[in-house]
Amino acid sequence: MIVPPDTVSLSDYEQHFTDRVDPAIRAYIAGAGADGITQRANREAFDRLRLMPRALRDLSRASARATLLGEAMAYPIVVAPMAYHRLVHPDGERATATAAALTGTWMTVSTQASVTLEEVAATAPNNPLGNQLWFQLYLRPRPEDTLALVRRAEDAGYRALVLTVDAPVNGLRNMEQRAGFRLPADVSPVNLVGMALDEVVASRPGSLVFQGMLHNAPTWESVAWLCAQTRMPVLLKGLLNPEDVDPAIAAGAAGLIVSNHGGRTLDTLPATIEALPFVAAKAARRLPILMDGGIRRGTDILKALALGADAVMVGVSVLYALAVGGVAGVAHALTILQTELEVAMALTGRARLADIDRSVIFDPPRS
Repeated sequence: MIVPPDTVSLSDYEQHFTDRVDPAIRAYIAGAGADGITQRANREAFDRLRLMPRALRDLSRASARATLLGEAMAYPIVVAPMAYHRLVHPDGERATATAAALTGTWMTVSTQASVTLEEVAATAPNNPLGNQLWFQLYLRPRPEDTLALVRRAEDAGYRALVLTVDAPVNGLRNMEQRAGFRLPADVSPVNLVGMALDEVVASRPGSLVFQGMLHNAPTWESVAWLCAQTRMPVLLKGLLNPEDVDPAIAAGAAGLIVSNHGGRTLDTLPATIEALPFVAAKAARRLPILMDGGIRRGTDILKALALGADAVMVGVSVLYALAVGGVAGVAHALTILQTELEVAMALTGRARLADIDRSVIFDPPRS
């Protein structure tokens, strides 16, 4: 795959992806929940925020290096967990992991990856460039299956678990339904082979959701149980409400990821950048905060850091780049974000991540 020469931003990758990819696959990857209001809001909320620069600051020793969970990272950027990379590239998650390793970017591998978690780890092990592999987890109906995944991730060298907590049921993805998306025969959740499927239990006529799909839905007790089963830190992905911060800490969470699932679950949720400051304030530096949803520019990362994030996750744009340019495309897209963050820091006079605070967000005087 050759990256088109006019591809200079993540939005360019999105346009090429839209032009090239089968409409049904496009509806799955780029689709939103219901009417897409939350998905659009993720971008619109970033666009409404304006930056306030500082002039003539000493930038002679500037750096975008970060520390997360006690580990140094080259940039505060983590590839978000996304299912089925082989929908857009034959090497799937292996290609994404290779590109992440080449750019020193941490990557989260999905439970629903189309390549086994061991193969991904063998392709791009944690290396001196600073990349790490995390493993995203949905709790399985049988605890022994959940533990099997955890032990496999530990044995393969993954450094953290990311437990998704905002999707006890799937959102209503009307775009997928209209497009008639189905997984191709050669793409499947290979990490779940031999495990019990999510059961739909309906013992009597009634609500398929309340009496069926929520039969095995996790609770705070489930989170506490998971944290007690592993030596890896457990981050909870999908929190928007500050009232969930204290229960998360009490259950043993090592970090929180402010996320609305990219607008793919419940529609009309707030944009993540809008919810972020409230979650960060409630957390009060007791544990690290990440966010995802709508990140397309280095300025978006700067805004997220200013409003309380320690790092960000980048999701669907990575799949756009993978579809368009393979390993080179993903490496290029991640490098674009890294460079744009450095430019944004330089032009707002912030030499270190520690210098980025709320004052970088323009707050006009109120009469």
